[in-house]
Amino acid sequence: MAEKTFAIGKVTAGRHKKFIIAGPCVVESREIAFAAAEEIVRVAEKFKLPVIYKSSYLKANRQSGNSFATIGMSGALKILAEVKERFDIPILTDIHSPSEVGEAAKVADCLQIPAFLCRQTELIKAAARTGLPVNIKKGQFMAPEDMKEAAAKVEAEGNSQVLLTERGTTFGYHDLVVDFRSLVIMRGLGYPVVFDCTHSIQRPGAEGDSSGGSPEFIIPLARAAAAVGVDGLFIETHPNPQQALSDKNCQLKLSLLEEMVGQVMEVWG
Repeated sequence: MAEKTFAIGKVTAGRHKKFIIAGPCVVESREIAFAAAEEIVRVAEKFKLPVIYKSSYLKANRQSGNSFATIGMSGALKILAEVKERFDIPILTDIHSPSEVGEAAKVADCLQIPAFLCRQTELIKAAARTGLPVNIKKGQFMAPEDMKEAAAKVEAEGNSQVLLTERGTTFGYHDLVVDFRSLVIMRGLGYPVVFDCTHSIQRPGAEGDSSGGSPEFIIPLARAAAAVGVDGLFIETHPNPQQALSDKNCQLKLSLLEEMVGQVMEVWG
């Protein structure tokens, strides 16, 4: 099946065009958002690699009801709009219900369906109807070949701009593994494929009220995915992950981004 090509802002996806999606897990403040964007853009320009800025205005899926979720949807979207304008960079953000889609689509260049929601038909259809590209993260419980049905829900609304993202598969309790065959299988469905190298090292619920992680594996897994053949890498990165309000054990330290991209570019050529 021929792979489609489409634009996410000024970034081209498809037909082996390489890019990265990077940014903090969630919008915490304007200061952190801008600090991350500045370094992400610097690194991307150094390696001449197109980049999409990612951050969530809301973390709706949390281990504990006491965990941080948002600074407020409107405030977070305003910060993302400022990042977009200041750094001339496309924006990707999660959506969680059809009621959020309209507001998110005013700012975002790509709407993301979170992994746990990848079978939510009405959410996917609402995203597709905006006409924006839709990034569907493969659920930890999903077989890669089954993602063709999720993508078909977007296509059914007259929108063929679909990315499929691998983010690890549930392995027993409190752990994930990466089956690199899934990258090949999903590429065979005819859509650009992204590897989420940060959520893939997550250990869900391993710390009781929050998820753990093994960040030492982020760069090795990114290199491996690049070697297998992916169109893009998804990287959650934060100036100080241990102080992050979400996924502190899974985000790449921002100061390591240049090293990581450099190693990946050696594989991508």
